Amino acid sequence: MTTFLGCIADDFTGATDLASLLARSGANVSLRIGVPDETPSDTATAEFEIIALKIRTIPAAEAVAEGRQALEWLRKAGANRFFWKYCSTFDSTAQGNIGAVAEALMADLDTKQTIYCPAFPENGRAIFMGNLFVGEQPLAESPMKDHPLTPMRDSNLMRLLGPQVKAPVGLANRLIVANGPEALRERLVALAKEGIAHVVVDAVANEDLFVIARACRDMALITGGSAVAMPLPELYKRDGLLAGELKAPEPPELAPGSIILAGSSSAMTRRQVTAFTAKVPSFRIDPLKLAENGAQEACDWLAAQPVDTPKMLYATAEPDEVKAVQDKLGVEAAGTMVEQVLARLAVDARNMGMRRFVIAGGETSGAVTKALGVRQLTIGPEIAPGVPWTFCKSGGHTIALTLKSGDFGAETFFSDALARLEAA
Repeated sequence: MTTFLGCIADDFTGATDLASLLARSGANVSLRIGVPDETPSDTATAEFEIIALKIRTIPAAEAVAEGRQALEWLRKAGANRFFWKYCSTFDSTAQGNIGAVAEALMADLDTKQTIYCPAFPENGRAIFMGNLFVGEQPLAESPMKDHPLTPMRDSNLMRLLGPQVKAPVGLANRLIVANGPEALRERLVALAKEGIAHVVVDAVANEDLFVIARACRDMALITGGSAVAMPLPELYKRDGLLAGELKAPEPPELAPGSIILAGSSSAMTRRQVTAFTAKVPSFRIDPLKLAENGAQEACDWLAAQPVDTPKMLYATAEPDEVKAVQDKLGVEAAGTMVEQVLARLAVDARNMGMRRFVIAGGETSGAVTKALGVRQLTIGPEIAPGVPWTFCKSGGHTIALTLKSGDFGAETFFSDALARLEAA
């Protein structure tokens, strides 16, 4: 099958988020972990191909190089339209990587303009007059202001994006979007004539996303959170560019054992961990103890647990605790150490016979997925907006894997995830 839309995601949880929303329409969606080693001619491809990278916080030059490699593979698969997916809270720094990668993709595609729309109304992300809101809070007043890797201290997307790109940045505000697709197209044309290459587009409700998708669906490159891509499959079908429906995959038979591994310290993950510790055996990973004594205590705890019952290991902590650890160990060293331990525990759990994995946190999801040797995911039932179960192979076994962005899901998410898999 020839690929129509090629998607590149800057982390693994974001990739599953995008895959989940695209699959709602019945589109044929394939999610690959990293740029595939095989060429598209040597593997079956889908109408919608997503390549998940782990480039959100690496140096911008490295992120650009990986993004270009993914683009090249997708073009060889036949894609002629592309989507660059990043977090709905625009996680980045003044050095990148959102704008840097977008500008590189634009250059390779020889396109002069793209849009930026990280809005996700179902999950409380809205953009108004260029300012990003998390619920009712401006981004810079939300818990994201204290993110350990990408603290977001400005809510204005144009100001955030400007230092990351070379070409000018502009805005298509909510008043334009409310007037429909034609008004938005006219605004984009007018901005292009002024040399504006990077256009932030407001969206406060799902209806806005459909307007934006209708106006921009013919662009060579669209960038944003997953929600603005959600309408695209149906629009392409109406345009006669796609045909057929995808039947939802049948969930595989799995052993009952399950494990939750949480590395995120987002506000919602903290609440989710608190809710779940009251229900299942849990082990808190203390990075300071980890640095001093190694991972053996956590590994021994896991080995002592019954295989067929749920359990949780987590490094989730309050912001002041995270900062104290980072001050002592260093931001990068602390994060890498925790990711490596959680990845090791995931492999141990698989080798013990567990087949159901819930992973919380983008960086943690990347480390765990790579450690498990996962290369391609089949999208299964959705647990919460943008968070599906997926099915894949690891070490010769079929496993179920959920990769959850830190702020996604309700407080009961971990219980909801296990129940949803049982009901599938």
